Amino acid sequence: MKLALITGATKGIGRSTAHTFAKAGWNLTLLARDLNKLRDLKNELSNTGVQINILMCDLSQSEKIDQQLNQSIKSYGCPTVVINNAGFAFNGELVSMPLDKWQEIIQVNLTSVFQICSCIVPLMRSKGGLIINVSSHAANNAFPQWGAYCVSKAALASFTKCLREEERKNSIRACTITLGSVNTPLWDSEFVNSDFNKESMLSSDKVSNTILFIAEQPDSQLIEDLTLMPATGAF
Repeated sequence: MKLALITGATKGIGRSTAHTFAKAGWNLTLLARDLNKLRDLKNELSNTGVQINILMCDLSQSEKIDQQLNQSIKSYGCPTVVINNAGFAFNGELVSMPLDKWQEIIQVNLTSVFQICSCIVPLMRSKGGLIINVSSHAANNAFPQWGAYCVSKAALASFTKCLREEERKNSIRACTITLGSVNTPLWDSEFVNSDFNKESMLSSDKVSNTILFIAEQPDSQLIEDLTLMPATGAF
Protein backbone atom coordinates (compact mmCIF):
# COMPACT_ATOMS: atom_id res chain seq x y z
CA MET A 1 0.00 0.00 0.00
CA LYS A 2 1.35 3.41 -0.98
CA LEU A 3 0.79 5.80 1.92
CA ALA A 4 2.42 9.24 2.01
CA LEU A 5 2.58 11.52 5.04
CA ILE A 6 2.67 15.20 4.06
CA THR A 7 3.39 17.85 6.67
CA GLY A 8 2.25 21.43 6.22
CA ALA A 9 -0.44 19.96 4.01
CA THR A 10 -3.02 22.74 3.86
CA LYS A 11 -1.01 25.51 2.19
CA GLY A 12 1.36 26.10 -0.68
CA ILE A 13 3.61 23.20 -1.61
CA GLY A 14 1.94 20.83 0.86
CA ARG A 15 -1.52 21.48 -0.53
CA SER A 16 -0.37 21.06 -4.13
CA THR A 17 1.48 17.88 -3.19
CA ALA A 18 -1.67 16.45 -1.59
CA HIS A 19 -3.62 17.04 -4.80
CA THR A 20 -0.83 15.69 -7.01
CA PHE A 21 -0.31 12.51 -4.99
CA ALA A 22 -4.04 11.82 -4.60
CA LYS A 23 -4.56 12.11 -8.36
CA ALA A 24 -1.66 9.66 -8.82
CA GLY A 25 -3.40 7.08 -6.60
CA TRP A 26 -1.55 7.54 -3.32
CA ASN A 27 -3.29 7.17 0.03
CA LEU A 28 -2.46 10.15 2.23
CA THR A 29 -2.05 11.21 5.82
CA LEU A 30 -2.23 14.99 5.86
CA LEU A 31 -0.66 16.83 8.79
CA ALA A 32 -1.30 20.48 9.65
CA ARG A 33 -2.26 22.57 12.66
CA ASP A 34 -5.62 23.88 11.39
CA LEU A 35 -8.31 21.20 11.68
CA ASN A 36 -10.88 23.11 9.63
CA LYS A 37 -8.46 23.52 6.73
CA LEU A 38 -7.58 19.83 6.96
CA ARG A 39 -11.26 18.90 6.74
CA ASP A 40 -11.75 21.21 3.77
CA LEU A 41 -8.79 19.66 1.97
CA LYS A 42 -10.05 16.16 2.69
CA ASN A 43 -13.40 17.11 1.16
CA GLU A 44 -11.65 18.50 -1.91
CA LEU A 45 -9.87 15.18 -2.40
CA SER A 46 -12.89 12.98 -1.68
CA ASN A 47 -13.55 12.25 -5.36
CA THR A 48 -10.05 10.89 -6.02
CA GLY A 49 -10.89 7.43 -4.70
CA VAL A 50 -7.93 7.24 -2.33
CA GLN A 51 -7.87 7.08 1.45
CA ILE A 52 -7.41 10.52 3.02
CA ASN A 53 -6.45 10.66 6.69
CA ILE A 54 -6.01 13.91 8.59
CA LEU A 55 -3.81 14.66 11.57
CA MET A 56 -4.01 17.95 13.43
CA CYS A 57 -0.57 18.63 14.88
CA ASP A 58 1.28 21.86 15.56
CA LEU A 59 4.93 21.12 14.77
CA SER A 60 6.04 24.15 16.77
CA GLN A 61 4.89 22.33 19.93
CA SER A 62 7.58 19.69 20.35
CA GLU A 63 6.05 18.03 23.41
CA LYS A 64 2.92 16.97 21.50
CA ILE A 65 4.38 15.57 18.29
CA ASP A 66 5.34 12.05 19.36
CA GLN A 67 2.00 11.21 20.93
CA GLN A 68 -0.09 12.59 18.07
CA LEU A 69 2.04 10.97 15.39
CA ASN A 70 2.09 7.59 17.10
CA GLN A 71 -1.69 7.68 17.42
CA SER A 72 -1.98 8.45 13.72
CA ILE A 73 0.27 5.52 12.82
CA LYS A 74 -1.80 3.26 15.04
CA SER A 75 -4.99 4.39 13.31
CA TYR A 76 -3.88 4.74 9.69
CA GLY A 77 -0.68 2.73 9.34
CA CYS A 78 2.97 3.57 8.83
CA PRO A 79 3.71 5.76 5.80
CA THR A 80 5.89 4.35 3.04
CA VAL A 81 6.91 7.90 2.08
CA VAL A 82 7.30 10.90 4.40
CA ILE A 83 7.34 14.39 2.91
CA ASN A 84 8.64 16.83 5.51
CA ASN A 85 7.36 20.00 3.93
CA ALA A 86 6.20 22.20 6.84
CA GLY A 87 8.32 25.29 7.30
CA PHE A 88 8.55 28.60 9.12
CA ALA A 89 10.37 31.77 8.14
CA PHE A 90 11.32 35.00 9.87
CA ASN A 91 13.52 37.62 8.30
CA GLY A 92 15.55 40.22 10.09
CA GLU A 93 19.06 40.73 11.40
CA LEU A 94 20.40 37.45 12.76
CA VAL A 95 21.59 38.60 16.19
CA SER A 96 18.63 40.93 16.69
CA MET A 97 15.86 38.42 16.18
CA PRO A 98 13.76 37.43 19.21
CA LEU A 99 14.86 34.19 20.84
CA ASP A 100 11.38 32.70 20.56
CA LYS A 101 11.42 33.17 16.77
CA TRP A 102 14.87 31.57 16.50
CA GLN A 103 13.60 28.61 18.50
CA GLU A 104 10.44 28.33 16.40
CA ILE A 105 12.39 28.28 13.13
CA ILE A 106 14.73 25.58 14.43
CA GLN A 107 11.83 23.58 15.89
CA VAL A 108 9.63 23.60 12.79
CA ASN A 109 12.32 23.41 10.10
CA LEU A 110 14.66 20.95 11.80
CA THR A 111 13.72 19.45 15.16
CA SER A 112 10.22 18.43 14.10
CA VAL A 113 11.77 16.54 11.17
CA PHE A 114 14.02 14.73 13.63
CA GLN A 115 10.99 13.90 15.79
CA ILE A 116 8.94 12.63 12.86
CA CYS A 117 11.80 10.49 11.58
CA SER A 118 12.45 9.16 15.10
CA CYS A 119 8.86 7.91 15.22
CA ILE A 120 8.56 6.55 11.69
CA VAL A 121 11.98 5.32 10.53
CA PRO A 122 12.20 2.43 13.06
CA LEU A 123 8.82 1.20 11.80
CA MET A 124 9.97 1.44 8.18
CA ARG A 125 12.98 -0.80 8.66
CA SER A 126 11.17 -4.08 8.02
CA LYS A 127 9.99 -3.05 4.54
CA GLY A 128 11.99 0.05 3.64
CA GLY A 129 10.76 3.56 2.93
CA LEU A 130 11.57 7.01 1.66
CA ILE A 131 12.05 10.33 3.48
CA ILE A 132 11.79 13.47 1.32
CA ASN A 133 12.84 16.64 3.13
CA VAL A 134 11.87 19.91 1.46
CA SER A 135 14.88 22.19 1.64
CA SER A 136 15.95 25.48 0.11
CA HIS A 137 18.94 26.87 -1.73
CA ALA A 138 19.28 28.97 1.43
CA ALA A 139 20.98 25.84 2.81
CA ASN A 140 23.93 26.54 0.53
CA ASN A 141 24.00 30.34 0.72
CA ALA A 142 24.19 33.17 3.23
CA PHE A 143 21.39 35.66 2.63
CA PRO A 144 21.31 38.82 4.76
CA GLN A 145 18.15 39.10 6.86
CA TRP A 146 17.49 35.37 6.38
CA GLY A 147 20.22 33.99 8.64
CA ALA A 148 18.09 31.77 10.89
CA TYR A 149 16.29 30.30 7.91
CA CYS A 150 19.61 29.59 6.18
CA VAL A 151 20.94 27.92 9.32
CA SER A 152 17.83 25.72 9.70
CA LYS A 153 17.93 24.56 6.07
CA ALA A 154 21.68 23.90 6.13
CA ALA A 155 21.19 21.76 9.23
CA LEU A 156 18.28 19.96 7.56
CA ALA A 157 20.46 19.10 4.56
CA SER A 158 23.15 17.70 6.87
CA PHE A 159 20.58 15.75 8.89
CA THR A 160 19.26 14.19 5.69
CA LYS A 161 22.73 13.09 4.56
CA CYS A 162 23.49 11.53 7.95
CA LEU A 163 20.13 9.76 8.08
CA ARG A 164 20.64 8.41 4.57
CA GLU A 165 24.02 6.91 5.41
CA GLU A 166 22.83 5.38 8.67
CA GLU A 167 19.70 3.81 7.20
CA ARG A 168 20.99 2.50 3.85
CA LYS A 169 21.42 -0.93 5.39
CA ASN A 170 17.72 -0.92 6.30
CA SER A 171 16.55 -0.07 2.76
CA ILE A 172 15.45 3.37 3.89
CA ARG A 173 16.24 6.18 1.48
CA ALA A 174 16.47 9.84 2.47
CA CYS A 175 16.76 12.80 0.16
CA THR A 176 16.23 16.53 -0.17
CA ILE A 177 14.48 18.58 -2.78
CA THR A 178 16.32 21.90 -2.77
CA LEU A 179 14.17 24.76 -3.98
CA GLY A 180 14.59 28.29 -5.14
CA SER A 181 11.80 30.71 -4.34
CA VAL A 182 8.31 29.28 -4.67
CA ASN A 183 5.12 31.33 -4.91
CA THR A 184 3.41 30.27 -1.69
CA PRO A 185 1.59 32.00 1.21
CA LEU A 186 4.90 32.07 3.12
CA TRP A 187 5.68 35.39 1.45
CA ASP A 188 2.49 36.86 2.91
CA SER A 189 3.36 35.88 6.48
CA GLU A 190 3.47 38.65 9.09
CA PHE A 191 7.05 37.60 9.89
CA VAL A 192 8.35 37.95 6.33
CA ASN A 193 9.00 41.31 4.68
CA SER A 194 9.87 41.05 1.00
CA ASP A 195 9.10 42.63 -2.32
CA PHE A 196 10.19 39.79 -4.60
CA ASN A 197 8.45 39.32 -7.92
CA LYS A 198 6.21 36.31 -7.33
CA GLU A 199 5.58 35.85 -11.04
CA SER A 200 9.20 34.80 -11.53
CA MET A 201 9.03 32.20 -8.76
CA LEU A 202 8.40 28.47 -9.09
CA SER A 203 4.78 27.37 -8.86
CA SER A 204 3.63 24.94 -6.16
CA ASP A 205 2.28 22.64 -8.87
CA LYS A 206 5.67 22.33 -10.55
CA VAL A 207 7.26 21.53 -7.20
CA SER A 208 4.64 18.94 -6.26
CA ASN A 209 5.05 17.17 -9.60
CA THR A 210 8.79 17.00 -8.95
CA ILE A 211 8.21 15.57 -5.47
CA LEU A 212 5.98 12.89 -7.02
CA PHE A 213 8.73 12.10 -9.53
CA ILE A 214 11.16 11.52 -6.65
CA ALA A 215 8.66 9.40 -4.72
CA GLU A 216 7.92 7.14 -7.66
CA GLN A 217 11.52 6.19 -8.38
CA PRO A 218 12.08 2.45 -7.98
CA ASP A 219 13.32 1.22 -4.61
CA SER A 220 16.63 0.30 -6.23
CA GLN A 221 17.61 3.91 -6.89
CA LEU A 222 17.60 7.25 -5.12
CA ILE A 223 17.82 10.88 -6.16
CA GLU A 224 19.88 12.07 -3.19
CA ASP A 225 19.16 15.73 -3.87
CA LEU A 226 17.22 17.42 -6.62
CA THR A 227 17.65 21.17 -7.02
CA LEU A 228 14.82 23.07 -8.69
CA MET A 229 15.29 26.77 -9.41
CA PRO A 230 13.37 29.40 -11.34
CA ALA A 231 15.00 29.89 -14.73
CA THR A 232 15.23 33.63 -14.01
CA GLY A 233 17.35 32.97 -10.93
CA ALA A 234 14.90 34.61 -8.53
CA PHE A 235 15.75 34.28 -4.84
